Amino acid sequence: MARKPSEDLLSPLTLIVGQEELLLDRAVAQTVAAARADDPDTDVRDLAPGTLQPGMLSELTSPSLFSERKVIVVRAAQDAGADVVKELKAYIEDPAPDVLLLLVHAGGAKGKALLEAGKKAGAREVACPKLTKPAEKLAFVRAEFRGAGRSASEDACRALLDAVGGDLRELASAASQLAADTEGTIDETVVARYYTGRAESTGFQVADLAVTGRTADALGQLRWALAVGEKPTGIVFALASGVRAIGRVATADRSLRPADLARELGMPPWKIDRVRQQLRGWTGDGVATALRAIADADAAVKGGSGDPAYALEQCVVAVSQAARAR
Repeated sequence: MARKPSEDLLSPLTLIVGQEELLLDRAVAQTVAAARADDPDTDVRDLAPGTLQPGMLSELTSPSLFSERKVIVVRAAQDAGADVVKELKAYIEDPAPDVLLLLVHAGGAKGKALLEAGKKAGAREVACPKLTKPAEKLAFVRAEFRGAGRSASEDACRALLDAVGGDLRELASAASQLAADTEGTIDETVVARYYTGRAESTGFQVADLAVTGRTADALGQLRWALAVGEKPTGIVFALASGVRAIGRVATADRSLRPADLARELGMPPWKIDRVRQQLRGWTGDGVATALRAIADADAAVKGGSGDPAYALEQCVVAVSQAARAR
C-alpha cells in the first residue's frame, strides 16, 4: 500500500519532476538550504546526468566519519541504466539515516518505474512542469516580484514578458534587477525605461559584438554605453542573455521546424536566426567560461568591486575570447 506523500523539506526522498530547468534548480536549492539550515555541516553531492554508476550509491549513502547529514542529488534520473535503477529502488525501500536523496526526473514514460517506486514509498513530490502558456509565464513574473517583496502592476508584468521573452531565467533576472534598482510600485513606465527596445539598446549592442568575438568593437561600444549612462547591471544582463541564447540554441533539437523551435525556446524566430549566425566559434566549454565571467562581473557591478567599468571590460574580453574558442 502506498504511503501518503511527505511534505517535509527534509524528507529522506524527494522527487523533483518536470522539464523547467530553473524550477528544477530552485527545488534542489530549497532542499539543500533547508538541510544546511538544520545542519551547517551537511555534505552535498550534486551528480551531473550520467554520473551515478552501478555500485556508487552504496558508497555515497554510507555513514560519514563525522556523522554529518548528506544530500545526494541525482540529475536526469529518467536516464539511469537498469542496474542503477535497481539499486535506487532497493535503496528507496530501505533508506539510510541522515541522507536526503533527491531524484530529478523529467517525467513521462521513460524511467516511470523509478517514479512509481518513490511515490509508493511516500516521497516528497515537487512538480516543475514546463511553462508554455503566456498566462503561466505571466503568473511566474507576478510571483517573482512578490517573492522580492515588491509590488508590480499587471501592465508592468505584461510589459516585462513582452520585452524579455519567455525564458524563465531571463525573466527572473530581469524581475530581480527591477526589484533591486527601483523604488515604489513597478509600473509599465519603469519597465519601459529599462527594457523597451532592448534589442536595439546600447547594452545589447555590446553583447552582440562580444558573442561574435569582436573584442575591440565590443570594448568601444561598452565605453560609449557607460558614457551615455547605461547601467552596468543592464549591460551584464545583456551579456548573460546573449550567451544563454547561444547555449540554448546550440543544444536544441535540430530536427524541429523553425516555428516549433521558437515555441520550444520561447524566442521569436528572428532571434533564433540571429543566434544561429552567432554560433560559429562557440563550444560548450566556451559557454561555461563566458557564464562564469559574467557571474563574476555581476557580483562586481553590484558592489563587489571598486571599479565596475574595469570588471565589465574584463567580462567583455572573456566573452569575446570564448566566442573564438573553436
